[in-house]
Amino acid sequence: MSKSSNDLGLPHGPEFRFVDRIVEMQPGKTGSGVYHVRGDEDFLRGHFPGNPLVPGVILIEAVAQLAGCVGQAGRETALKNLKLAAVRNAKISGTAKPGETIELSVTITAQMANVMQASGTATVGGKVVLQTEVILAGE
Repeated sequence: MSKSSNDLGLPHGPEFRFVDRIVEMQPGKTGSGVYHVRGDEDFLRGHFPGNPLVPGVILIEAVAQLAGCVGQAGRETALKNLKLAAVRNAKISGTAKPGETIELSVTITAQMANVMQASGTATVGGKVVLQTEVILAGE
């Protein structure tokens, strides 16, 4: 299974999508995806001039976006206005640079009513650069 960012069902505008493609998915359970750091992203200009790095909060956002796609795909009725509500146990142990591909992986660990919880990782070049848990909430 391979879906492009246009088919992900993300509410974000193209300039704030951090999942280019879903590579694998078990709806409502697990999924993996990728984001290629092009180098022209606005946030790279200031983080850091001369040594651009993807901020840790963007890595967390990418995991949350993939979790939203996986979690929503497993629901009979999609939640409206799904947003990142909490981040737990985030450990940022690296980052990505322009030209690198971030491999994302999530597991939905709980869903009830309008809330879902997921654990996720971001990996670059075989090295885990982020481990986190995210909670998403909608209406």
